[in-house]
Amino acid sequence: MLELRDITAGYDRGAPVVRGRSLTLAPGEAVGLLGPSGCGKSTLARVAALLHRPYAGTVVLDGTPAPGWRHRAPRALRTAFGVLFQQPRLSADPRLRLADAIAEPLRATGRKAEVPDRLRELAPLVGLTEDLLARRPHEVSDGQLQRACLARALVLRPRWLICDEMTAMLDASTTAALVAVVEIYRRESGAGVLAVGHDRTLLERWCDRTVTWAELGAATGAPTTGTSGTGAPTTGTPGAGTPTGMPGAG
Repeated sequence: MLELRDITAGYDRGAPVVRGRSLTLAPGEAVGLLGPSGCGKSTLARVAALLHRPYAGTVVLDGTPAPGWRHRAPRALRTAFGVLFQQPRLSADPRLRLADAIAEPLRATGRKAEVPDRLRELAPLVGLTEDLLARRPHEVSDGQLQRACLARALVLRPRWLICDEMTAMLDASTTAALVAVVEIYRRESGAGVLAVGHDRTLLERWCDRTVTWAELGAATGAPTTGTSGTGAPTTGTPGAGTPTGMPGAG
C-alpha cells in the first residue's frame, strides 16, 4: 500500500503549493488524479515517488514511513518507483542513444548484465525498432522519445508507476499505445499506478477510480471514492481500467 498522509510541500516554505493532501493507492490499482494546471498535483506526484521532500506529512509504504527522499532513500525504495514525466525532452539526456537511456537505471544500480534481455523485452512492447534505439533524442519525435522514457520507467520492474501527465504532449494514437503498455505491465506485475492529469475523459476510462484535487483534503484514497467513466461511484477494483477504444479494451 502507498499512502500519502496530510502532505504539505512546495518550493517555498512560506507558500507551499500542496497543503494537507492525502491519497492512498493499493497494489494493482490505477488511480487518476485530476486537477487544473498549477494546482500542485505534479509536486504531490514527485513526493509520492520520493523525489521531493515535503514540509509536513508522511509517505507510507506497506505500513512503514519512508525514511528519506531522493538519494537518501534506501535503494530498495527508490527502485520501487518508476516515473514518467510530461515532457520527455526535459527528462532524457540528449547525449544518450535511446537504448542507453532505457538501460541507464540498470547500469546505475549495478545490473548491467540485465541490459540486453530487458532491451529485447521492452523495445517491442513500447514500439521501438532497432533503428530508433540507435538514435539520440534530437533524432526522434516526442512520441518516440516518450516511448523510450516509458521503457526506462519500467526497466527496473517497479512496484509503483507514477505517470505525471505522460500523454499531454502526444497524439491520440500514441496516447492509446502508451496507456495500453502501462495496463499490460499493471496486469502482469500487480503494480499500482498513479496517473496525474487534467483530461477527465482519459483518466476515467483508464483508471479504476479518479479523484479530484479538491477531494484530497479529506479521507480520499478509500476505494469507495472517486468516479468511474460513467460518473457513478466506483469501488476501485484493481485491474478494471483499460480505456475504452484503446488497444486491449474489451
